[in-house]
Amino acid sequence: MASESNKRRVLIILHQEHSTPGRIGRLLLEQGCELDIRRPRFDDPLPETMDEHAGAVIFGGPMSANDSDEWLKRETDWIATPLKEKKPFLGVCLGGQMLARHLSHRVYNKECGSAEIGYYPIRPTEAGDASFGGRMPRTVYQWHREGFDLPKGATLLAEGDVFHTQAFLYGPNAVALQFHPEVTYAMMCRWTTRAHERMQLPNARPRQDHLDGWFQHDRTVALWLEQFLHNWLASGAAPARKPVAAASAAPAAPLPMAAAPA
Repeated sequence: MASESNKRRVLIILHQEHSTPGRIGRLLLEQGCELDIRRPRFDDPLPETMDEHAGAVIFGGPMSANDSDEWLKRETDWIATPLKEKKPFLGVCLGGQMLARHLSHRVYNKECGSAEIGYYPIRPTEAGDASFGGRMPRTVYQWHREGFDLPKGATLLAEGDVFHTQAFLYGPNAVALQFHPEVTYAMMCRWTTRAHERMQLPNARPRQDHLDGWFQHDRTVALWLEQFLHNWLASGAAPARKPVAAASAAPAAPLPMAAAPA
């Protein structure tokens, strides 16, 4: 049996040398978790079981879930471990696409080349609003040009206009998000500077819209994410999950820019 300290250890899987878990990492730390950060792309091993971890999060990256790299195939296959053990699993953008691929569903580009780079509306389903975080945000930050289908046996949590499947639940606690609730203002500034060419893709938003959108929409996303992580992790420790009351999603005064964590 895992020790009490191990029950709050969360596996964090990143794909670039200097990537961080952003707000997800900060909130997990604030909720008393220890972060076990690994980068399989740079030969970090993945655990054979989840006995020493309370959950796992696979983050995004510039690569495609359809790439043929051996490390990416191993990581995608590894998702069977938390699924089999019913440990909380969260895939963000690329991580969500890897979950879809693991479940034998396609990850695809739009033939017209359309992307979602910036803030876009989504339409949560009834199941989405009743899921781990309660009422989902209606406008979220995106950074992708590929999407995924809804796997067989999964529950649709949110849909969008350009890429239909925006979030789904598979099994008791495996969640895929196409969008990026972990992004902080500092991360957004870096992404829109270092990868500015992405904003030239069809349907992408100009940089200023990204920055303005953070002040308009981020507070709602942050409140939802805090409740989501709390209830999502708790789902791995109890046979039946009863969500705590979600914070109101009504707009609130945005965080000042200086307070945004890196």
